[in-house]
Amino acid sequence: MVNEEKVKEAIKMLLEGIGEDTGREGLIDTPDRIARMYTELMAGYDDDASIHLSRTFTTNNNEMVLEKDIQFYSMCEHHMMPFFGKAHIAYIPNGKVVGLSKLARCVETYARRLQIQEKMTAQIADAIMEYLKPQGVMIVVEAEHLCMTARGVKKPGSKTTTVVTRGVFKDDDRLQTMFFRLLNNGDGNTSADSECAE
Repeated sequence: MVNEEKVKEAIKMLLEGIGEDTGREGLIDTPDRIARMYTELMAGYDDDASIHLSRTFTTNNNEMVLEKDIQFYSMCEHHMMPFFGKAHIAYIPNGKVVGLSKLARCVETYARRLQIQEKMTAQIADAIMEYLKPQGVMIVVEAEHLCMTARGVKKPGSKTTTVVTRGVFKDDDRLQTMFFRLLNNGDGNTSADSECAE
């Protein structure tokens, strides 16, 4: 997806545009470094959540599974500045569970793209519903956006929280309350049948 040569050209023009000398020692290799960085940061465009969520394990336990504090880094599509934080994912299995690392990989798939937090939260939930086919899923994402804390209104430490519910979580206050109770006080995964396999 990432055309590193075009990125290098663009960064050189950007440096010239802000009045920098692209030939000075500290900037000579900057376009190349940034091109390689964007190949890493935008790797989600070449990833597919179905690959991570399709390997499942049979379970007789259909109680809530919660994976919390999944750290992520993404880039705001409005200013191309980082936003970062944690995603918390709960789902009710429907006879199948997925390896816990795959939930983190699903988050990475959508985080490593130009994004807005609201869309990313929904994409994660929809992918889990489509490929894992649980009874329901609930996602909470908390993030700090540098486009708000380092520029503009400049309010360091402020965080944005987005919540998406699907399936049985959508209208079940009891499940939502349990999710938030576990999120605030629990130790994470609640299901003994969940797998941490790669």
